[in-house]
Amino acid sequence: MDFAGIALRSVLASRRPNWPGRAVAQILFAFALMFLSIGLASFSIVPARADFQSCLAQIASEAKSRGIGEATLASVLPTLSFNPEVLDFEKAQPEFSTPIWDYVAGLVDDERIADGRAMLKQWNRWFAHAEHSFGVDAAIIAAVWGVESDFGKGMGARPVLQSLATLSCAGRRPDYYRNEFIAALKIVEAGDAPAQFTGSWAGAFGQTQFMPTTFLRLAVDLDADGHRDLINSVPDALGSTANYLHKSGWTPGLPWGFEVRLPPQYGGPSGRNHKQSMSAWAARGITHIDGSPLSGTYQAGLLLPAGPNGPAFLVTRNFDAIYSYNAAESYALAIALLSDRLVGRGPIVTPWPTNDPGLSRAERRELQGLLIRRGYDLDGKVDGVMGRKTMAAIADFQSRSGRKPDGRASLSVLTALRGQ
Repeated sequence: MDFAGIALRSVLASRRPNWPGRAVAQILFAFALMFLSIGLASFSIVPARADFQSCLAQIASEAKSRGIGEATLASVLPTLSFNPEVLDFEKAQPEFSTPIWDYVAGLVDDERIADGRAMLKQWNRWFAHAEHSFGVDAAIIAAVWGVESDFGKGMGARPVLQSLATLSCAGRRPDYYRNEFIAALKIVEAGDAPAQFTGSWAGAFGQTQFMPTTFLRLAVDLDADGHRDLINSVPDALGSTANYLHKSGWTPGLPWGFEVRLPPQYGGPSGRNHKQSMSAWAARGITHIDGSPLSGTYQAGLLLPAGPNGPAFLVTRNFDAIYSYNAAESYALAIALLSDRLVGRGPIVTPWPTNDPGLSRAERRELQGLLIRRGYDLDGKVDGVMGRKTMAAIADFQSRSGRKPDGRASLSVLTALRGQ
């Protein structure tokens, strides 16, 4: 049972007013249960660790039957060790939900827009090559690159083969991860990545975070150096991402979508998959955000990421192609909005339905610095990442200042910290 998750969710989701001492006690209790949870989990880790070598032997046999050479297996398998930490990541449940306005604020901020425009200029030749080869807009490719790895600055630091081997032997989806592990071995054997290449805990790697099987299917050698290299070759990463979107149904010349204005009290259909013609949406009283009439012969669905009182968008099949990259509408919307900003379009016009906006990465770093100054232990990290320690510190500060302790990094929390 996930005692830690249950405890943290019960503490941080509570809507009852809490006096500060009680809130601190609740949070300490939650973390005590977390350690209890870790201790109980260790009982299941012991046999998993003991069986790891026999599991690797079985995988090696399957890998050989699928064409992996003895030399590759002999060089890789002895270096692998069981890593229970990735199992914790696989089982982890988020203690905090992320409102769409927080999600977008952290991904489509001034830093990423400036960096993206600089990358479009620096790598202009290769963006043009990728766009010409696959028909995908350069700004969309750049936006994926920016969101996935912050333009190569954050590709993940966990050994991919170790993570995938552990998940293959003790994870919740062993067949899926075994297939990814063998695919990763093929990548190493082909010389397209070193044996110790790193990525996310689940095995995604490179500038634009491909899973190994996706790499084998869709990665391209855009710079024609004889290797498909998503780690060190920006051109290959750009081309591979363009190829992915192309294979996912991207249509050249078609917009991903645009913000629209709804008529008062709109109660009609919505949803990304409920596509209709522009004339059909116009008949329901929907216009461009500036009030101009809709036009065009393509189909689109009405996306209401925060409900009818927030921003509304008509989205096309190109939005669906972006969605396929990570299967989340919030992710696809962030990519789409960032791509608009990279080419000089303005931000969305309709405000999100909140009186407490989310924070940019610069503001999140400022918030962390202020928490550390107040004595909170964040392991010295001022990186803009709202991890467990940062959120617990926010929750404690909120309780001490008479706010609901939900652990959310918001403008009201930052403003309060600035004033103290």
